[in-house]
Amino acid sequence: MYIYGKPGRNLLARTESGMEDLKFKLERAKNAPVSDEEILSDLKRVSIMLNSSKVTQKLYGEHGQYDYSNVGRRFGTWNKALEAAGLSISNQCNIPDEALYENILLLWQHYGRQPRRAELTRSPSTISQSAYNRRFKSWVVALEHFVEYANSADVSAPAREEEKAGSRTTGREPSLRLRFKILSRDRFSCLHCGASPAKMVGVELHVDHIVAWSKGGETVLANLQTLCSNCNLGKSNL
Repeated sequence: MYIYGKPGRNLLARTESGMEDLKFKLERAKNAPVSDEEILSDLKRVSIMLNSSKVTQKLYGEHGQYDYSNVGRRFGTWNKALEAAGLSISNQCNIPDEALYENILLLWQHYGRQPRRAELTRSPSTISQSAYNRRFKSWVVALEHFVEYANSADVSAPAREEEKAGSRTTGREPSLRLRFKILSRDRFSCLHCGASPAKMVGVELHVDHIVAWSKGGETVLANLQTLCSNCNLGKSNL
């Protein structure tokens, strides 16, 4: 059968019976206007095809239906187009160190081990390798800075004003440093069942209060533990 795709390209194939079957594909007229919805739909299509929430301009240029420079102009920037499509921004500039470190911890927690550079291109990472290269020159140096930052003495979660009013000395959510210390102390494994993302795909780890926050428990090393999502859910149902 004939398949009409991009202008100038006619592909000839035969059906299983050996008979040629002529089929036509509707093509948009040249210079016909394209809606925002059509562009965003095509961005999502490419994302699904690549099985990645990150679509770079280069990748879209290879697989997309429209010119990526025009997409960027339509939405202001390429990153704004990605945001409008609900996709991860693949090339951010001037990202704060705290956000870069948070993404490293997210990956460390997800895999239950030190993350690898290649894993920056896959979910749950939301920041690409280029951002780390711009800031730290290399992924290895980025990891070194993260470990130094995470192992520093200041691990407290400062209490907000409303929490101080209730005689709290720490905030409810553990800081990045504190979460890393708890996960490292517990070897990135659930203390109840031993599950670890390093051993089993799909295990999700949480840093949880031993004495519940609602019952007066503070956000400190001695009152925090690593639980998998299943054990944490079961604990909350008790």
